[in-house]
Amino acid sequence: MAEAVVFDMDGVLVESEHLWEEGWAAFAAERGARWGAEQTKSCQGMSAPEWATFLTEFAGAGDSPEDTERAVVDGMVAALEEGRIELLDGAREMVTDAAGLGPIALASSAPRRLIDAVLVHHGIDHHFKATVSSAEVPRGKPSPDVYLAAAEKLGVPAADCCAVEDSSNGLRAAAAAGMHVVAIPNPQYPPAEDALAGASFAASDHDSVRRHLLSQLKEGDRS
Repeated sequence: MAEAVVFDMDGVLVESEHLWEEGWAAFAAERGARWGAEQTKSCQGMSAPEWATFLTEFAGAGDSPEDTERAVVDGMVAALEEGRIELLDGAREMVTDAAGLGPIALASSAPRRLIDAVLVHHGIDHHFKATVSSAEVPRGKPSPDVYLAAAEKLGVPAADCCAVEDSSNGLRAAAAAGMHVVAIPNPQYPPAEDALAGASFAASDHDSVRRHLLSQLKEGDRS
């Protein structure tokens, strides 16, 4: 049973994880460093200040973390405007239907600038009662901070929220917050077994997740 739903963004609502990897790798390559899958795995779930610091040190070219973050996020915003960050199949229906039964929030590792741009671009911003970037809390995922902040903004106990996640660190963060974790594993970046084990429900398609969320919200409403 649940009273609210908190969604991740990258890999849950939009197809964008590969673009983050592309941006990090391009930034490093321009400075003579070779970015690989291990580095991507390390950064997934980090807040923008966290991955910008990691990438800056990895590239070793003397940029400031602030300039690094700005350059990569500029690239992501450009990708959005070029139509390269699309909603995943079934994501719009999942968000719309869940919002019709209870309050929903977003808890994303993306920076505020990109969160707002993505939601407005796809016309779904009005469904969300709260949005939180992990840059706005002390620690990024896998720490639970961003999920706890989202629940607080909704005014709903974390234990009464469903969280929808795709990545290892996101799943860990939602579980650490004490939420009912719903996994929709990213096939390109599959979550670790220990992270997936913390989910109470898992599915490979958005319609199955949508139906599960609606069943949980309806049960909560009846209670």
